[in-house]
Amino acid sequence: GALFFCNLATAEWVDLSGTGDGIAVPLGGLVGDAARGRSIVASRQLGLCVLCHQIPGELGIPAAFQGNIAPSIAGAGSRWSPAQLRLRMVDSRKLDPHSIMPAYLRTDGLVRVGSAWQGQPLLDAQQIEDVVAFLVTLK
Repeated sequence: GALFFCNLATAEWVDLSGTGDGIAVPLGGLVGDAARGRSIVASRQLGLCVLCHQIPGELGIPAAFQGNIAPSIAGAGSRWSPAQLRLRMVDSRKLDPHSIMPAYLRTDGLVRVGSAWQGQPLLDAQQIEDVVAFLVTLK
């Protein structure tokens, strides 16, 4: 299926459907901030990453309070390029239709979404770029 992103800076829709295994260009031309990304990853209210993933030693959160149903993202910056990380954040189902990872930017075609959150991305483009900036530091 098609995957579109609205570049809020230009109010133009960008087709991300033919992205292969990554989205090479930062969303909206934005520059991510690794410190903000670290905060989003560690947040149990915003990014929710640690509900499923472990990031040993990076966040100051004991492993017992981090998830284990998804792969560890320790060393993510060595395993994946920024483009690959970006696509996984935007919509991991583009790579694996059975993925249980939330689509952080996609809002269409989702099921069982609470009415207050329908049509709303989990993270905006800046937040995704911030998380990508943090993840690439994990070597």
